[in-house]
Amino acid sequence: MKPGTAPPVTPFLRTAAAYAWRLLVVGLLVYSLFAVLGRFHEIGVAVFLGLVITALLRPVADIVARGLPRPPAVALTLLGGIALVLGVLALVGEAVAGERTTLVREFKEGVGRIEDWLEQPPFRLHPEALSDVQTRIGHFLSDHRSTLVSTALSGAGHVVAVLTTLALALFSAVFFIHAGDRQWAWFQDQLPRSVRGRVGIAGRAAWRTFTGYTHGIVLVAAVNAVLVGLALWLLGVPLAVPLALLEFVAAFVPLIGSPIALAVAAVVALASQGPLVAAIVIALIVVMGQIEGHLLHPLVMSWAVRLHPLVVAVSVIAGSIAAGIVGAVVAVPLVSVVWSVHTALREARGTPRDGAPGVL
Repeated sequence: MKPGTAPPVTPFLRTAAAYAWRLLVVGLLVYSLFAVLGRFHEIGVAVFLGLVITALLRPVADIVARGLPRPPAVALTLLGGIALVLGVLALVGEAVAGERTTLVREFKEGVGRIEDWLEQPPFRLHPEALSDVQTRIGHFLSDHRSTLVSTALSGAGHVVAVLTTLALALFSAVFFIHAGDRQWAWFQDQLPRSVRGRVGIAGRAAWRTFTGYTHGIVLVAAVNAVLVGLALWLLGVPLAVPLALLEFVAAFVPLIGSPIALAVAAVVALASQGPLVAAIVIALIVVMGQIEGHLLHPLVMSWAVRLHPLVVAVSVIAGSIAAGIVGAVVAVPLVSVVWSVHTALREARGTPRDGAPGVL
């Protein structure tokens, strides 16, 4: 090698360096995106909920619009959806109010049975230990009363934030359902003509996957809730309807939410019906996990979301670490959409199309 000349670089190192700086740029962009979403997470959650509402109600609005003008059809569909949700909540509230007295009595008797059970073999806990725990809890509540009150007041602020997010979600859904295709067409018109075709392909793939996932997860959650509600009702566990609703909501977190909801049902069964019924509910956790993982998800979700269960589990855990419960709910549809967009663009590489139709 002559003096003053640069040392030769192997093709492998040159290729690795080229990929490295591109990965750094992509990583910086992703970090910046999540930083912005974290700063304005209420807006991100509201838009996500608006898209979920659109995916669920847009087909209904299209059917109603065959006999009515589009604006009244959208209004009627949204009002019907809101009435349905409020009706379910009223049914749950009536069930809780109707069983409140019986539930309090059964819980007191159940706590006594649990204490007697813990005092017997193999635990052999001393009765004074259990009474000491109750005394400590009472002292803690009385000593930290001001802290609990301030926490409740701060929780009221969170309730206001939740209501604001829901209002923005409904406001967004109105426009998405009414004219989402025109909004998407306007967005495409702002882009350079050379990329409009690929953006249209990506948008259609993303919306198809998102709507398929939304319809599928709602169907899976409804089946889970019906099965759990029937099982708890047959076992005589109180609050079967509210616990079934909890199962429906928890099913939106794949692989993790359903066992957590059934664990709550097992605690209620233990306090109200005893260890035998609680053991049956715990066995129900295993059965429901097998039904959801090997029957419902493959049959309902495979046509829309093609992700390995390991990818789903890692996505849910990563989402929960990054953004709590909201991240756990959003993680799987986000990963599914990204993968479907990547697959669609790879299949359509080299065949851009201009003037692609809207996705909403």
